[in-house]
Amino acid sequence: MDCVIRPVRAGEWARVRELRLAALRDPLASLAFLETYEKAAAQPESFWAERTGTAAEGVGVRQFVAESGDGRWVGSVSALVERAGSDEVFGGAPAVDQVHLVGVYVRPEARGTGVAQALFRAALEWSWGLTEPRVERVRLYVHERNGRAQALYGKAGFVRSGQVVPMPGDASAKEYEMVVERAPDSPGNAA
Repeated sequence: MDCVIRPVRAGEWARVRELRLAALRDPLASLAFLETYEKAAAQPESFWAERTGTAAEGVGVRQFVAESGDGRWVGSVSALVERAGSDEVFGGAPAVDQVHLVGVYVRPEARGTGVAQALFRAALEWSWGLTEPRVERVRLYVHERNGRAQALYGKAGFVRSGQVVPMPGDASAKEYEMVVERAPDSPGNAA
């Protein structure tokens, strides 16, 4: 699928909201997202405007979207900077500066077309390009029963780190951490 991959812009909150609500209606949403459709749909416009504005600034968080030739958004991923020693959602404080990918979603009609891989490339390029902080790895979490997502992440170069955490809200389910480590020749490394 021919798409442009780009960061969101501050004024695009209504489009960010629409895509997020579509993601939360996906049949696998309960395995892929911590947020429910009902909670997200109840958020006021100001929530979406602030969230989108922050992602558009690209300081600490950046959201990338895949825009098809007709202007429709067909996918998204958000990258959150996590500082070493800071509190975060899963697995305790990070040991190194890293980026955590969240909100990975591609509309059904765009799946299997390379859109997800293009989104991952954009998020990884942004992550490796950071200088303050300079991140050492990019990670994400995947539900133990979401085999489709595990395969997708593996295709993008993510491997299981060995860390397994309980799913927030359901301690009987597990989430696997998957990571991509900074390559020795990645941008930002001394030659």
